[in-house]
Amino acid sequence: MKALVTGGGGFLGGAIVKLLLSKGASVRNFSRGDYPELAKSGVECFRGDLNDREAARAACRGCDTVFHAAAKVGMWGGYADFHETNVNGTANLLDTAKAAGVSRFVFTSSPSVVFAGGDVEGWNETAPYPARFDSYYARTKALAERLVLSFNSPLFPTVALRPHLVWGPGRDHLISAIVAKGRAGKVRRIGAFNKLIDTTYIDDAAMAHWLAAEKLSPEAACAGKAYFISQGDPRPNWDIINMILAAAGATPAVKTVPYGPASAAAALMETAWRLAGIRSEPPLTRFVVQQLTTAHWFDISAARRDLGYAPGVTIEQGMKRLEEWFRSQ
Repeated sequence: MKALVTGGGGFLGGAIVKLLLSKGASVRNFSRGDYPELAKSGVECFRGDLNDREAARAACRGCDTVFHAAAKVGMWGGYADFHETNVNGTANLLDTAKAAGVSRFVFTSSPSVVFAGGDVEGWNETAPYPARFDSYYARTKALAERLVLSFNSPLFPTVALRPHLVWGPGRDHLISAIVAKGRAGKVRRIGAFNKLIDTTYIDDAAMAHWLAAEKLSPEAACAGKAYFISQGDPRPNWDIINMILAAAGATPAVKTVPYGPASAAAALMETAWRLAGIRSEPPLTRFVVQQLTTAHWFDISAARRDLGYAPGVTIEQGMKRLEEWFRSQ
């Protein structure tokens, strides 16, 4: 395999790169930043923006498989910024990859593309895109996913994966944010909610991408489809958060704030941040409040059936590895 990974310097992209190298693939990274550690590991590095047609064409040239993991993530910022990277950048990469003769395109999507507010319990891939999204990230990832799947053809098969809350050893936004707030004593439970949520250990998320690429062909059952990916083991969300805090040696979250005041404070902060033109994310947003007070877990039967996906790491095993990683830092 001659693979191009976009965002190979990131958390999930980096795990995909590492797995590909272990499988004997020839790997190329395409990112805006410079990642000398990738070059040292034998990765061919191309630097550029997803919307730069010439840079994307050069990165795709000679590759047979593209893993598109790069994206603008987060729940704060202007819509145009999210659309430019997540939609326009994906469209440009699809065009250039197809023109370059790439034969497999694996897209990293998100379960947020089906969130419409409220509890999500055991949903499968028949869940429709909502009429209204709860964030610019979710809206633009849904547009990008639909675009990727619309490109599926006998000469250019595509597939989209929706890993939920990817975590594990390494520098990632989710773990870093939880641990930073935990160590500062700023993590608060909201009301009496402790709903079930899905998570995905980083190695399993990367393996799902490898399996999708292996299976992907014009005749494959996965061609032109999207798949939820997780550990298949939903747990109460505060149990997961406190396990992460414990792994980092931080104090578990026990203090609680009522739902009403938390939601009002989030709305007030969002308004104040927007009026002040502050680009950084507020300490609390309505999206975070919603995520901490609703269930979100999925049926991964389709991924097991069509991709041969099976989680290889239990949550307890993953937490042990996370604890060992924190100790090594």
